[in-house]
Amino acid sequence: MKRFIGFVLKEFRHILRDRRTMLILFGLPVAQLIIFGYVVTNELRDISVAVVDLSRDEATAAITDKVFSSGYFILDAWYPATVDVEALFRQGDIKQVIVFGEDFAGRLQRGETADVQLLADASDANTANLVVNYTSGIIYSYLESRGAQGSMPTALVPLSHMEFNPSLMGVFMFVPGTMALILMLVSAMMTSISIAREKELGTMETLLASPLKPLQIILGKVAPYVALSIINAITIILLGYFVFGVPVKGSVVLLLAECTLFIMLALSLGIFISTISTSQQMAMFISMFALMLPTLLLSGFIFPIENMPAILQWLSYVMPPRWFIVVIKNIMIKGTGFAYVWKETLVMAGMMTLFIVLSLKNFKIRLA
Repeated sequence: MKRFIGFVLKEFRHILRDRRTMLILFGLPVAQLIIFGYVVTNELRDISVAVVDLSRDEATAAITDKVFSSGYFILDAWYPATVDVEALFRQGDIKQVIVFGEDFAGRLQRGETADVQLLADASDANTANLVVNYTSGIIYSYLESRGAQGSMPTALVPLSHMEFNPSLMGVFMFVPGTMALILMLVSAMMTSISIAREKELGTMETLLASPLKPLQIILGKVAPYVALSIINAITIILLGYFVFGVPVKGSVVLLLAECTLFIMLALSLGIFISTISTSQQMAMFISMFALMLPTLLLSGFIFPIENMPAILQWLSYVMPPRWFIVVIKNIMIKGTGFAYVWKETLVMAGMMTLFIVLSLKNFKIRLA
């Protein structure tokens, strides 16, 4: 028994001395609990909404005030005349447009059905459904309170329309998100493990001592993964189109170019991870912890970024999949061109350049 107790104590000391094991045992559960606790929510916060008010009377003003005083929505723009709603949605900021018809208050007073439309950007089906339901509930609540006071009948039926995804098919959201997840994990993880394997076996030192320049070594290691990842991207697009019915409304050339840019970004991130890892195990751990959870939770793949606390929204800005998912949705579902995604493209190109520079710097340090 003494020997057994001594063995157990030895194992405890061994675990407590290993920082990586302690991080997995205690740090990872705490991080997951905090992230899931703040991210996994069906509540809406700070959703940008535009209002088209063709009536401009006291009833539409009162309903508008109630909608935006609820804490769920932010007034992005107000229009006194008809606008191109589809163009507003293509800009990517506005999630819903509330359209009040003409003579709104007069129709209510006469007991006629007043005209109000709730138009939502359904490229993210879950968010669109929630936004419309929340807005309808607020409008009904207002009209019921006015009816109880005897000052206004409740003859109102909000008409909703889901732009870009009328049937609210979930695959319109999951195909772009799955593409980002697969390309990020496959490209970054496989590259980081491949280079870490060279270092672990000692063959990387031979490469570093060869006449090849660091940039040539990096390009030689990632070239096969670029080709394989592009094949993966094309396969996902084809499956989404032919099996799930996800359209490709925009330019196929632009779509493939953006996919290639994201693949290069993921590969450069994988190279950077490999330069700071001493083993395949460490490279895999960093890739899984730093890429998989953030891609699932902080990229807008599953949970709307607008619903997250401010600190997590800021953190999402450094997550490459966040920008790629926006680009893919715009090109495939909304049919927009480069003019609508140039900012996201520039961010991804900047991230790729940063990781390549950091990786080359680490290689040069090892050479020195």
